[in-house]
Amino acid sequence: MKISFENPDKLNGLLTLTVEEADYKETVDKTLKDYRKKANVPGFRPGMVPMGLIKKQFGTSAKMDAINKLVGEQIYKYLQENKVQMLGEPLPSDSQEAQDLEKEPPYTFKFDVAVAPEFKIELTNKDKIDYYKITVDDKLIDQQVDMFASRAGSYENAKSYQDRDMLKGDLRELDEQGNTKEGGITVEGAVMMPDNIKVEDQKKRFDGAKLGDIITFNPKQAYPKSNVEIASLLNIKKEEAENVTADFSYQITEIRRFKKAEVNQELFDSVYGKDAVKSEKEFREMIAGGLKGQLEVDSDYKFIQDVRKYAEKKVGKLTYPDALLKRVMLRNNKERGEEFVEKNYEQSLKELTWHLIKEQLVSATGIKVNDDDIRETAKEAARAQFAQYGMNNVPDEYISNYADEMLKKRENTDGLVDRSIDRKLTGALKQVVKLNEKEISLDDFNKLMSE
Repeated sequence: MKISFENPDKLNGLLTLTVEEADYKETVDKTLKDYRKKANVPGFRPGMVPMGLIKKQFGTSAKMDAINKLVGEQIYKYLQENKVQMLGEPLPSDSQEAQDLEKEPPYTFKFDVAVAPEFKIELTNKDKIDYYKITVDDKLIDQQVDMFASRAGSYENAKSYQDRDMLKGDLRELDEQGNTKEGGITVEGAVMMPDNIKVEDQKKRFDGAKLGDIITFNPKQAYPKSNVEIASLLNIKKEEAENVTADFSYQITEIRRFKKAEVNQELFDSVYGKDAVKSEKEFREMIAGGLKGQLEVDSDYKFIQDVRKYAEKKVGKLTYPDALLKRVMLRNNKERGEEFVEKNYEQSLKELTWHLIKEQLVSATGIKVNDDDIRETAKEAARAQFAQYGMNNVPDEYISNYADEMLKKRENTDGLVDRSIDRKLTGALKQVVKLNEKEISLDDFNKLMSE
């Protein structure tokens, strides 16, 4: 096989492959022999069908399959051996002439290849990049203690209503005279949180209410823009709630008040396990340690984003084979069409530029990602997910099992690989560049991230 590659502008490549009979004959002959062994043709015993008949019936398709496979393999082999950094995939060239495989070889195939722009990015200790260290202060620890106490809290009975209390009672629709409407809507044991009522004068009707009191209010006025809330309260369909305009009586049968858990040994045990923490001081120290680890992940994320901005600025604007890349993008988004390609092309180039930069940084730092790294990333994601629900003492066995389930799903794998690369690259670059460390509060850090 003859292969030539033209790339005069360093961006738009033309790969030409000339296929001779010798390149595919052995593969085709073997395929046809296999067909002959399995062919079931009336009048012939298995394996005894004349080869001429097999060639006539299967020859062209076998040849086509062999050539397609050969061309595909040789394209990627050539590009790899010659260190051509291809973007996307090769596309049949506009200059390709139709090839009739029923005619004698040779056959010529031409492919357009989008080539990555040449550039060099290098980071050293002369490159200074901000690194934000989020301060774990008393305010942050207090918030975490309050969160744990709230999650471990419970409802207790009360005799009079206060803000944020939960009420239970009987709802009855009233007629125009203020009496219970015969055949009207009735709901026993209806649960309400008056604090959620949107209109102030309706909400105030519950102020100071006691067990047994009967409150008159209007659901339509209380929730003027939410038929969903009205329907849920009155146990009716959303469409029916649209027509409910009457007043209702609500006789309170129960008042439940949420009480946070005491900051004591019981709370310590529920968060970190029995006797792992034995005082409030130790509890706060454990919280501070956990927060430091969580916040370092946030700091690292901000750092790699700042590395990206710094490196993109250092590299400058790259030139791409736009027309060819748009063809590749359109091929991968046929159902979305050219409008989608034009609308998203510039953003795609930004992501592509960062991908190319990151490839060089990964190569320069010598990092490699293996299965253990990906599994550790999955475990880190699992811990973060459990932590969102206040579960900071989940046994390693459960973390590992959860991570294994994540890895079984193909849609998770690519993302975990990217995160693993980012984790290792972040760690490596923190040792390479000069860190301009800045102490910052979590509130200010969050503001920074939202800008």
